[in-house]
Amino acid sequence: MPLSDDEQRILREIEDQLKSDEKFATAVSSSGLYRHSARRVSWWLVLMVVCLVGIVAGLQIHFLVAFGAFVGMLGCALAIERQLRLIGRAGVQDLAQKIPKQRVKFTRE
Repeated sequence: MPLSDDEQRILREIEDQLKSDEKFATAVSSSGLYRHSARRVSWWLVLMVVCLVGIVAGLQIHFLVAFGAFVGMLGCALAIERQLRLIGRAGVQDLAQKIPKQRVKFTRE
């Protein structure tokens, strides 16, 4: 069923308002869609490193403490994997393009 002229006018007005809203535009841009998940992955990585340190420190105390830290690290790895699946291949490629690349020049002396 086609839209009436009045409904089409209302939709055009809404589109114009959304195009002029910079905050909304950055939120739904290709990098904005994946930024939240990328931030979560980075926090899970930090927690995973903390658990790795906990394993080493836990071995000094008791093997069950180290095992608990290992289970925590395993949970972090699963959470990272889940977030990367949610981002998807296109999102990972998009985020990789946003990372500044350093060029290394090799010179002979």
